[in-house]
Amino acid sequence: MGIERTLAIIPARGGSKGIPNKNIQILAGKPLIAWTIEAARKAKSLDRILVSTDSQEIADIAIGYGAEVPFLRPPELALDETPGAVPLVHALRWLEQNEQYRPALVLCLQPTSPLRLAEDIDNACRLFAAKKAGIVLGVTRPQHHPYWLKKPGADGRLSPFVSDEASKTRRQDLPSVFATNGAIYLMRTEPFLKAAGFEHADTFGYEMPAERSIDIDTPADLEIAESLLNSRAK
Repeated sequence: MGIERTLAIIPARGGSKGIPNKNIQILAGKPLIAWTIEAARKAKSLDRILVSTDSQEIADIAIGYGAEVPFLRPPELALDETPGAVPLVHALRWLEQNEQYRPALVLCLQPTSPLRLAEDIDNACRLFAAKKAGIVLGVTRPQHHPYWLKKPGADGRLSPFVSDEASKTRRQDLPSVFATNGAIYLMRTEPFLKAAGFEHADTFGYEMPAERSIDIDTPADLEIAESLLNSRAK
């Protein structure tokens, strides 16, 4: 670890429908994005930490907390419907064209995962190296197993989402399943640029507990995260 260049990119656009100015909302005394920047700065496995944003206000805050913001992302690449890989591809191409810099690995750190720790970043990098992975994703165990989920029919009648037999499985017999938590996307730069996406045959999950997997999407998520961060501080 530490031999290969690993660039962390924090994509943080200015617009947000659910929570206005979400990425700089104050959470436990700091802007939301600050929690991710600080975790990245404490990690031992990163070469650089860059924020990709279309907002000068976010850029100024990010720089104040120690991240690089060498450019402002074009507005057309910061829309609601912009795919998640686009800001990373843009940043990597910009760095290559303007600085002749290309990292071996790129790590996407969503600012909406404020409870991720530096040790999560370093452990994900260790896992990547140990498995010779194509991509490592942050994952957590879902609260509800898909075998026990229901789907509505046209008349509203519920039926098992998977199958009748699967839905009868005892809890202790359920197969392990994971949900991606959005906290970590670590991949090798070259194949990522070719695919311009996060799909890879050699995908491994770095498991994180539920309390570090919160993804801020609603005001209620902010309240839960605030409580957890305040408890952590104590």
